[in-house]
Parts: sequence; C-alpha cells; structure tokens
Amino acid sequence: MFYYLLKYVLLGPLLRLVFRPRIEGLEHVPSSGPAIVAGNHLSFSDHFLMPAVLKRRITFLAKAEYFTGPGIKGRLTASFFRSAGQIPVDRSGKEAGRAAIREGLGVLRRGELLGIYPEGTRSHDGRLYKGKVGVAVMALKAGVPVIPCAMIGTFEAQPPGKVVPRIHPVVIRFGEPLDFSRYAGMENEKAVLRAVTDEIMYAILTLSGQEYVDQYAAVAKAEEAARKAADRAEGERRFPRMPLR
Repeated sequence: MFYYLLKYVLLGPLLRLVFRPRIEGLEHVPSSGPAIVAGNHLSFSDHFLMPAVLKRRITFLAKAEYFTGPGIKGRLTASFFRSAGQIPVDRSGKEAGRAAIREGLGVLRRGELLGIYPEGTRSHDGRLYKGKVGVAVMALKAGVPVIPCAMIGTFEAQPPGKVVPRIHPVVIRFGEPLDFSRYAGMENEKAVLRAVTDEIMYAILTLSGQEYVDQYAAVAKAEEAARKAADRAEGERRFPRMPLR
C-alpha cells in the first residue's frame, strides 16, 4: 500500500516534476509475469526514478547499509526502504551473496519484477563497470528474461555526495528483453555465468553510451580512495602544517 502511495501521491509526481524524465522503450517491460530489470547505477535518485516511471511494481535488492544507518536519518531511511518493499542485501561475502540470490528468486517466483544493479554499487565517476554474476544466476535459475535499462543524466543531477539533486535532463531507456533459455540448467557453470553477465552489461552499455571499465566498481573505488589518501599524505609530508601558537 505504501509503495503505491509513494509512487502516485507522495514521491512520484514530485520526481516527474523535478527531473521531467524522458522514457524510452517502456513497451519492452512485460505487463505481467516475472522478469529482471538490470540497470546501470549512477545516482541515489535511480532507486526512485525507475519505479516512478514503470507501470508495474518493482522490488529492488538494496544495499544493507540503507537499513542500518545511525541516528534519525538512518531510521527514516530504513523505514522508507522497508515500507517500499525493498530487500536489504549484505555485500560482505559469498554467503551474503547467496542469501541475496535467494531473496531475489523469491520475488521472481511470485511473478513480480526484480530490479538489480549488476555493478553492485554506484559508479563514482559516471563510467560503467564490470557486472557481478548474481544477475545471471537468478536469470538462469528462474528462467526469466532480463530487460536492460540505462539511466542517463542522473549522475549529473545527483552525483555521489550530493544530497539535494540539481535540475538536469534525465532519460530512462529500456532495451529489448534478453532471453537466456539456451543456457537452461547451466547456472553452475562459471564461464556461462560470465558470458551471460557480460551480455547484459553490453546491452546496458549500448543503451547508455557510457565508457566501459573492465573492473569491478568496488575495486576501482577502493583504488581511488587509496590514491587520494596517498596524495594527501604526500602533500602533508612536503608541506607540513605549521603549529598554532
């Protein structure tokens, strides 16, 4: 109930007014039955914009940190995501990944739409990163189509670290469903999972026009954070701060 209150009364109309998103390829999203919508992830706003334009309800696998934040803001965020029917995903290891897959398969078995960001985290620089194979596991185990989706302009509207979005043109583009029935029963084959995931990411890339990086986004973020820390340390070594008198 709260999901539809958000979509049609509280949040959806505001998002449409602020972002005025242009929707392309909406006819590719099936009107009924289970399917996975796999998209790029550029902004916190992605969580709300895609559901706002879809005619059907979609359930996302959302990172567990949205449900465990401290203070009043953390509790409000957790309450919001739970009320909207989103599923927390622990990204700490393989067992956590298997639990997320079980949750996602449960959504698909109910005949619903499942939303997932194969990159596993938001892009920190607007580029498209290597996809994780969980999306392939779910697509093959459930035997459902995957609809690629590209969010365009949301990085500029609300880049990482920016709380209040700026007004910027946004395009939400859906591609033709990808059918992986030819791989039925092969969800335990690593090479097959990699091939399916790469095909999904290529479809997203074709829709979005982003630069592609053959590296996991989390690894790239960690490397950039390490470089920045090293640069700060070097700067402090070369130009030490004078003690206050």
